[in-house]
Amino acid sequence: MIEALTLLAIEIDIDPEIQEFGELLLTWHGVFTAVGIAVGVYVAVVLGRRLGFIDDDVYSVALMAIPGGIIGARALYVVERWGSPGIENVMDALRVNEGGISIYGAILGGIAGGLIYGWVRKMPIRRALDVAGLAALVGMAIGRIGDLINGEHFAEASGLPWAVRYTNLENPSVLSHPECGLGPLSIDTSQLCAQHPAVAYEMIGDLLIFGLLLAVIFLVRKDGVAFFGFVLLYSLMRFGVSELRIDSREIIWGLTTPQVTALFLIPVSVLGVLWSLRQSERVLPGEPEPGNASPGPSEAPA
Repeated sequence: MIEALTLLAIEIDIDPEIQEFGELLLTWHGVFTAVGIAVGVYVAVVLGRRLGFIDDDVYSVALMAIPGGIIGARALYVVERWGSPGIENVMDALRVNEGGISIYGAILGGIAGGLIYGWVRKMPIRRALDVAGLAALVGMAIGRIGDLINGEHFAEASGLPWAVRYTNLENPSVLSHPECGLGPLSIDTSQLCAQHPAVAYEMIGDLLIFGLLLAVIFLVRKDGVAFFGFVLLYSLMRFGVSELRIDSREIIWGLTTPQVTALFLIPVSVLGVLWSLRQSERVLPGEPEPGNASPGPSEAPA
């Protein structure tokens, strides 16, 4: 079985750890997380300008949302895996630079942080959430590149041509993958089986959802539709991808934490989309209110 699964695969032989600086460990996961945050903020600024936000407000929201997202991402990951190898004490929980975050935790924490600032500044919350949702998709997609290199998210074994086989001896998938890792066997790493690139599936899904919602946000002039659409489509996609992942604990009815979270968010987001569609159309600064358009040249009073 192992030999059959090694015939067609994309081999990744990259050390997850780039460099250690004293107590600080630089990993590919950390690098691409930082790049994803930077690009996500840039996307938010560009999109925010088109939707009537000033740059300072976007940056200020980011300064609240980013720490909230990091805290939420690590917190949910630690809660889900507390007591497992690598997450056994408070110091382990704080080693976010070494990898190990929950995307759902990042979304929820980031939304909470950004909402606090938006509420205080009396910003159009639903429109701000639209911008944040699209920016998050881009940031998450880039961050998944680091996850793909690090190999810390285990997926089911696969013989598909695009399956990935990790061969670096420092890689978590080589050290402890339940199906494709070395385990107690002393075999050559080239004989290790390959696994579904589940995080790559998610990365592609993020980018497809971003493209779809980018069109929605300008074609459907209803604030909130894009954000709740993001939550809905991401939850559907993540529920499916989680069927291939084997690194999350089953908590109820054979479902993992991400799947249970998705099942909760799907009906909430559907209601959010329907509610947003019932709201009035978006009016940007400088635009006339619907039905109160300024008269054209042919309508000027005599």
